Amino acid sequence: MFKRILFFLLLISSLANAQCAMCKAVIEGGDESVAEGVNNGITYLMVFPYLLIGLLLFFLYRHRKKTSN
Repeated sequence: MFKRILFFLLLISSLANAQCAMCKAVIEGGDESVAEGVNNGITYLMVFPYLLIGLLLFFLYRHRKKTSN
């Protein structure tokens, strides 16, 4: 089951490569430091959902391991 979830998350992340209109306008009109700042902000915002999902899966795994013994 874990392999299926991991495969699904990797599939979703490879398909999600679009930009919103405002981000695209800022990046095209600005210099390289602005584009780098936008990319860092997007990366920062994307970390937390993955951490939450990872923690949830960890606690589910630990709970199942504890109940199976």
